[in-house]
Amino acid sequence: MPAPKLIEHPLVDCHLTVLRDKNTSSSEFRSAVNRLSTLLAYSATHDLQTTEKPIETPIQKMLGRQLLHRIGLVPILRAGIGMVEVMLDMIPTSEVWHLGLYRDEQTAEPVRYYSKLPEKAPVDVAFVLDPMLATGGSAVMACNALKKWGVPLIKMLSIISAPEGIQRLQEECPDVEIHTCQIDLMLNEDKFIVPGLGDAGDRIFNTTGQ
Repeated sequence: MPAPKLIEHPLVDCHLTVLRDKNTSSSEFRSAVNRLSTLLAYSATHDLQTTEKPIETPIQKMLGRQLLHRIGLVPILRAGIGMVEVMLDMIPTSEVWHLGLYRDEQTAEPVRYYSKLPEKAPVDVAFVLDPMLATGGSAVMACNALKKWGVPLIKMLSIISAPEGIQRLQEECPDVEIHTCQIDLMLNEDKFIVPGLGDAGDRIFNTTGQ
């Protein structure tokens, strides 16, 4: 099985520091998520296939390139929504399909409450978006749903990952590529990533005080 594709770059370290800081505001947190998602998008799209497209510049005719396949963005609700805008900026022709999953606090396992995948016409490549790959349960459930839909190539994009989540996803979905900015130490007894950044969804949507 392929090793996780880890983005090692000084800018990643700086933006991760902003994400981790408990004093970072929600707006600053979202901005850092956007910047790191841009770097993830660059990493995960490096092997997308293109085809020729005839165009005409103000000077002359030429052959450009355009994406060959249909691309699907699949954010895991709700934190994954924070990564969608950047991906759409990078790939404007992408389709966005949502999967709603929440973690059962008793079992730490995901429960699916929403799916908007059609029965036919799967995309050619799907990018599963979730800022945190913790236990791996939600990632596995999402990837299995996409496989059932018929998607031939799936890539998991997470800003921070735990070794336990990576191992589970690799064991249960060995053909799924993992792209991440950081692999942290471990999960704590509450199944949160250490040192992590807390609850990504709460910090993106400013609901930490709810």
